Amino acid sequence: MRALFAALLLAACAGSLPAAKDLEIYAIDVEGGQATLLVAPGGQSLLIDTGFPGFNHRDGDRIAAAAKAAGVKKIDYLLITHFHRDHVGGVQGLTKHLPILHFVDHGAQTETGKDAEILFNEYKSFRDKREHIVVKPGDTIPIKGLDVQVLSSAGKVIASPLPGAGEPTPDCADYTRPPADTGENGQSVGVLITFGAFRMLDMGDLTADHEYDLVCPNNKIGTVDLFVVSHHGVNTSNSLPFVHAISPRVAVMNNGPAKGGDPGVWQTLRDTRGLLDLWQLHYAVNSDKAHNSADTFIANVETICEGKWIKITAQKDGTFHVVNSRDKFQKTYVKR
Repeated sequence: MRALFAALLLAACAGSLPAAKDLEIYAIDVEGGQATLLVAPGGQSLLIDTGFPGFNHRDGDRIAAAAKAAGVKKIDYLLITHFHRDHVGGVQGLTKHLPILHFVDHGAQTETGKDAEILFNEYKSFRDKREHIVVKPGDTIPIKGLDVQVLSSAGKVIASPLPGAGEPTPDCADYTRPPADTGENGQSVGVLITFGAFRMLDMGDLTADHEYDLVCPNNKIGTVDLFVVSHHGVNTSNSLPFVHAISPRVAVMNNGPAKGGDPGVWQTLRDTRGLLDLWQLHYAVNSDKAHNSADTFIANVETICEGKWIKITAQKDGTFHVVNSRDKFQKTYVKR
């Protein structure tokens, strides 16, 4: 009887414990820019980029709508991968909705010209009012409950393989390092986000020359579960050796209707061993039907759209669930 009572008491106590919280990720449509919101199990938020300026603060509004759906009332850390208008331009619009506590970036602007200076100075006017963190490869961003490792920044990448990585990359054998990119794309802050067994990779617009440095001759990253396709699916990024080396289970492409979604990149992803699905924020009108995913995997199928997002919910064991907010199509991917 005592054993039965103890078992019942244990079951009751277990039932009263709060369920383990998951990692929530929103791939927000900013029409071919980037805005990816992560909400850690403890509630802290990390926003990667802010989309475009202008359009009556469209992108700031869309980020705020996703944040509201996620129960986020502030951005704890804003990571700006690089200082192009489709990544940093939405800061002003976002600040009309949500406070930003920490700004994270690669440091100094590298491009010149009036437009680049205006864009950077506007961003800097907001950054200078809060805590500013300049990251370099090997650093971590302190999000409670997550391991956010910086793999690239300011034109450099990590020097040594991550734990468990370091295997040779066969596709590098007949592949020559591409010419160096001297603009902001090559300065991109790239991060690996780990939650238990779940691994997500977001390299911003990092170019193929630095992808080479990360996986050739040996893969410094290892494989990942979720890959935010670099540079909106443009072919100056997403080189075949890089994509094959990281071998994602699922890819999410933040392309616009007429930006990104290159058919060659699409095919490289689809041909990658182990890739189960490729989700897109938009149907790529400059490609063909054969190089777009099925409509159920595309958040916005019309050129003029409502800015629907793709939501990913990841569990610590590596299982994750993806939902298309447009048609509510959803799919679960079990751990490897």
